[in-house]
Amino acid sequence: MKFTRTKISDVVVVEPVVHGDERGYFVETFREDKLFNFLGYKIKFCQDNESKSSVGVLRGLHYQLHPAAQTKLVRVIKGRVLDVAVDIRKNSPTFGQYIAVELSSENKKQLLIPRGFAHGFLVLEDNTVFAYKVDNYYSLENDRGISFSDKTIGIDWGIDFNKIILSDKDLKQPLLKDMQDLFEYGVDYYV
Repeated sequence: MKFTRTKISDVVVVEPVVHGDERGYFVETFREDKLFNFLGYKIKFCQDNESKSSVGVLRGLHYQLHPAAQTKLVRVIKGRVLDVAVDIRKNSPTFGQYIAVELSSENKKQLLIPRGFAHGFLVLEDNTVFAYKVDNYYSLENDRGISFSDKTIGIDWGIDFNKIILSDKDLKQPLLKDMQDLFEYGVDYYV
C-alpha cells in the first residue's frame, strides 16, 4: 500500500497494490499494521457502510460531533465519485479548505478522512457503489452537516448545481460561518 499526504496533511490518499491477471484481480483494501506504521497511531474501525447512487447524487457534507466523531476510510467498489473532505477545525491553518479526489473502481484509490473534517461525495457514474469504514458508531444526536455550495469553502464540484440531486436534509444544511458545532485544532478527539 502507498500512503500519500494531501495538501491538508491529515487527509491521506491510500493506494493499494492490485494483483491482476486474466482471471481478474486481488487487492488488500485495508491493513491495520501498514496504516499504523504510516500514521504512528492506531485507528480501530468498528462499522462498515455502503451506499448505491445514481449519477448527479451528492451526499454531504456530513460529520459527527465528539464524542461520536468519526475517522473514515472511503472507497468506490463500482463506478466513480468526486470525494471531498473539508477541514472544520477552528484555528487550523487550513480551516475551511478542502481536498477533492476522484475515487473509482478503476483507480482503487481510497481516502482517509480524520475526525475534524466534513465529508461528502458527488456520484459521477450511474449505479456507483461507495463503501467506507468508520471508527465510531453513527449517532443521530451528533449528526451535523454543512452546505455543499458554501461559497466561502468554494468546492468545485465540476457540475452545474441544477443537475445535483440532494436529500432534503442536505438541501437545508447551514453555511460554515453559521456553525457553532465544530472541532478545535490541536485537540485530540481520539481520547
